[in-house]
Amino acid sequence: GSGFGSLLLERLSVDYGKKSKLDFCVYPSPQVSTAVVEPYNSVLSTHSLLEHTDVAFMLDNEAIYDICKRALDIDRPTYTNLNRLVAQVISSLTTSLRFDGALNVDITEFQTNLVPYPRIHFMLCSYAPVISAEKAYHEQLTVAEITNSVFEPANMMAKCDPRHGKYMACCLMYRGDVVPK
Repeated sequence: GSGFGSLLLERLSVDYGKKSKLDFCVYPSPQVSTAVVEPYNSVLSTHSLLEHTDVAFMLDNEAIYDICKRALDIDRPTYTNLNRLVAQVISSLTTSLRFDGALNVDITEFQTNLVPYPRIHFMLCSYAPVISAEKAYHEQLTVAEITNSVFEPANMMAKCDPRHGKYMACCLMYRGDVVPK
């Protein structure tokens, strides 16, 4: 539920107040709901995220469910399928925190470059390419194609269409041998 997570965030905030806190919040969806209280827990925990995190990445089960169906060709995605995709997204977003590299960013840079005001720290994240294992061997995508695809609503980890609004800030992170043209 929302109680333990909120309490944990509050304790971390008190005990490690000066440290930046990064959060990945997965919001529920009617498509994959297992409990009637999921929406209530989400609403109640959001206040805690507002007060006790510095950067919060928003994900929702409906968007993740749709990506699993469309991109991974899974007819009825399970929580295991959803969790594997979420784990891949989190792993990719935090790679630069765990490994050395010339162009890596840390949590402070995320916060400095993406958060305009302390209370407006909820980020939308996107991930591309999401390709099934069968297609991975014969898909050849260019950097430009990958870059364009992360701005498509179908690849957003939360159900929304940012093409109808404005971006205040944007951070693109690439892995592998990327050569700009």
